[in-house]
Amino acid sequence: MEETNILVVDDEKEIADLLEIYLISDGFQVLKAYSAKEGLRILEEKKIDLVLLDVMMPDMDGIAMCRRIRETNNIPIIMVSAKTQDIDKIVGLSTGADDYVAKPFNPLELMARVKSQLRRYRELNPSKPHERQEVISLKHLEINKVTHQVVCYGESIKLTPIEFDILYLLASNPGRVFGTDEIFERVWHEKFYEANNTVMVHIRRLRGKMKDDTREDKIITTVWGVGYKIEA
Repeated sequence: MEETNILVVDDEKEIADLLEIYLISDGFQVLKAYSAKEGLRILEEKKIDLVLLDVMMPDMDGIAMCRRIRETNNIPIIMVSAKTQDIDKIVGLSTGADDYVAKPFNPLELMARVKSQLRRYRELNPSKPHERQEVISLKHLEINKVTHQVVCYGESIKLTPIEFDILYLLASNPGRVFGTDEIFERVWHEKFYEANNTVMVHIRRLRGKMKDDTREDKIITTVWGVGYKIEA
């Protein structure tokens, strides 16, 4: 079986070492960086499958590093931060992170989130090129589930695994309205809890990549007070 390499970026050595222990016990290979610049260098030199990224670091914080990663790389990013306010989570997710876990974290929950993100990423980026093509073609939108390619208004766009899952859910059920709670439970496979802004942030980011906000004929339609849908 191919090794799975996890990059841990945290300026607190004790936290990085603790994460390494949990990850190794679950069979992962671990690379550690104690600054964002060191982490970016490792990403250039090594094949990394997922990044666990602290937010508060000197020289370059996790938000800036996340933006840099997303310029060239679509691998899952989980932010692990002592900043627990909703606005901090929204900023992290808006930057391109796939998930956000607050310190102090539950090790079992964090490992479950790591495995969930890896599973989703691998499902959307299969290593077998001969697999059957599964394509959804709607007005101005084409989605290939196997190759993870999305074409919107004739332009290819790059999505994170979470963004792709949300878009695929809506597009595979044209005309149906999904509430934020159902989107969350079906994409994240977790129970929705009140005042969760996660779905809203990812929808906003998804619309930005599709340039939906600047078009009259939008791909994703908001049904106020109910949820979101994509028309056939």
